Amino acid sequence: MEESGTRPSAAKLSGKVVAIAAGEAHTLVLTGDGSVYSWGRGMFGRLGTGAEADELFPVRLKLGSEDKNLRAVAIAAGSYHSLALADDGSVWCWGYNIYGQLGFDGGNSATPCLLKQFLELESPESLTEESGSKSKESLKICDIKAGGLISFAIDDLGALWMWGNCPKPDSEDEVGLSYVSSFTPSPVWEFHGHTVVKVACGNAHIVALVSVGETYNKGGDLVCYSWGDNSHGQLGLGDGDGRPRPQIIETFNEASPWAVYEVACGAFHTALLTRRKRSCDDLESVCWTFGLGENGQLGHGTTQNELLPKPVKELPQSVSLISVDCGLFHTSVVSSDGDLWSWGMERGLGLCPDASFTGTDTGDAISPLSIFCNGSASPKFLDPVQVACGAAHTVIVAHNGYKLWSWGRGRSGVLGNGKTVDCFTPTIVLWPPLDEDFNQEGTETKSEEEKVEENKTEEVTEENKKLLIAMEEIKLLQDKLSIMERYASFLHGSIFGKPFQEGDIPLSLRNSGYFDIAKEWENMLESTDRPNLLRLEVVYQNMLVSIKDKIMKKRVQELVKEFLQSSTSSN
Repeated sequence: MEESGTRPSAAKLSGKVVAIAAGEAHTLVLTGDGSVYSWGRGMFGRLGTGAEADELFPVRLKLGSEDKNLRAVAIAAGSYHSLALADDGSVWCWGYNIYGQLGFDGGNSATPCLLKQFLELESPESLTEESGSKSKESLKICDIKAGGLISFAIDDLGALWMWGNCPKPDSEDEVGLSYVSSFTPSPVWEFHGHTVVKVACGNAHIVALVSVGETYNKGGDLVCYSWGDNSHGQLGLGDGDGRPRPQIIETFNEASPWAVYEVACGAFHTALLTRRKRSCDDLESVCWTFGLGENGQLGHGTTQNELLPKPVKELPQSVSLISVDCGLFHTSVVSSDGDLWSWGMERGLGLCPDASFTGTDTGDAISPLSIFCNGSASPKFLDPVQVACGAAHTVIVAHNGYKLWSWGRGRSGVLGNGKTVDCFTPTIVLWPPLDEDFNQEGTETKSEEEKVEENKTEEVTEENKKLLIAMEEIKLLQDKLSIMERYASFLHGSIFGKPFQEGDIPLSLRNSGYFDIAKEWENMLESTDRPNLLRLEVVYQNMLVSIKDKIMKKRVQELVKEFLQSSTSSN
């Protein structure tokens, strides 16, 4: 926290992380001066850099026009898309857009684009005037969130808007559940007259914290609603039936002794943080989980699913939990003291079983495991701010926002440490990034605290400069790799009828780097089923016909050329 009466310098704010968000394989960072940074996998343009190349280090994004660089006040990350909310209330989206999660009917966007529909929409309050005459009220967005393939916004009246892959009733009698692509934000009318405070989304389920009355004062009672897919009990409603409309989770209804203050969703599970209502003791935090449990992501000591919320009992009893997040198949939670626990797939890292562990470290963590801070005198993450989980990686912001650690799957530069290898323990993210703005000296008088922080920043920056040349070379290699990946994907799709995946690379090439094309071709033909063999035969025949046709055309051209030359010579 800043000292009373002390105004932080611009340089200090630019290096202070105030929020993070993690997608499937990318991470977003919001700094105190309103800048947004991203790193990780670039496919579909989810990084917002204008290209689809991976970024191994944090890269600053541009919001708004060239002559007006907006300050961001909130960020959000879905699986393959990203959102940012600017200080003028505008919403910016980029990345994957097949379901309309960017708020328009069109292709993907590799740069932040303005969600113009919000400029044309009215507040739900003005859409329901009983007099029949609409009172035109401008819509002001105050928060954003994203899930797997869906986006959310909360306006200043507490209304929840959603767009993208949205759940809806399967029929007029509202029996069954289906999903529809929504390219324009639409309000969740079930919450009209109430204030939506927070929302979270998994692959296809949604959980929201909503005020009991029409208004919400900080510290007031909230009730918990859920809807969408419920195939594993991730809605916490006691059954496995999907819900097209929001329904109260009775464990956290108005009469519940528990007040929910944080919510997070994994692919098929949900985690909540609660305190006892009307208790002044912050050390009564409890983490509840429910839904899919086959990888231990619920932390209950088993791999069973849970249809109702259940407390994670193996966490310490007297602890103040400040942040929770879920990956695809793992969960992480951090306390105000800097203790961090994770549980779920592959020792709570969320990694797939092909990760290269050694000794007895393999296996899922079905109960909370302590994650310790590396490269520090203390095993705790001092002065923690937030923890965020991607599909198979985790990021934590600590030291009041001036240091970041990451661990888990490192492919495509997901960990932001300049490497592409998996890390099974926390590793320092390159922060602050190599940016000239961080090296500018302020003109104001600096406090002792600011000088200490500046010295820390200078030490890190000096070390970072040594990586600059290497980063430029990596960038060139990434660009070349991106072109080669597209070329390989095009050829693979033309021959096999499906996009190229990492699993399509032969084991001999992945393990040794040696590739016997004749042998691998024979192996592929042996393992391919009859329908695919018939498809390959059609592709081969079409290629053969095309090649013969080209050979004939070339020969005709040569004959005509020879004839013209001989005619000219004789004349």
